Amino acid sequence: MPRRRRPPRRTPGPAPDISRVLESGVRREQYAGGAWMVRPVRGNANGRVYTCPGCSQQLSASLAHVVVWPDDGLGDVSDRRHWHTGCWKARDRRPPRGSWR
Repeated sequence: MPRRRRPPRRTPGPAPDISRVLESGVRREQYAGGAWMVRPVRGNANGRVYTCPGCSQQLSASLAHVVVWPDDGLGDVSDRRHWHTGCWKARDRRPPRGSWR
């Protein structure tokens, strides 16, 4: 009877770095004299509505947009702002109406 071949045992190596997966798509950008973390968000169906600080228009969570927060490490969830992608790209040409400057 032939022997059954077993695969060699693998020795456990170091744990993989998953920070890139958890922070996927997050980039650091400069704006208004400070550093900001910017993360693109796909639309979802949770029904929330945000106000874009760039144009003061309603922003439905079902639309793709960006979430922006200060990169000073001192803030919390309440410091995040949801921007239309176009408003964030045009932030230098068209300053926000009311909320940040």
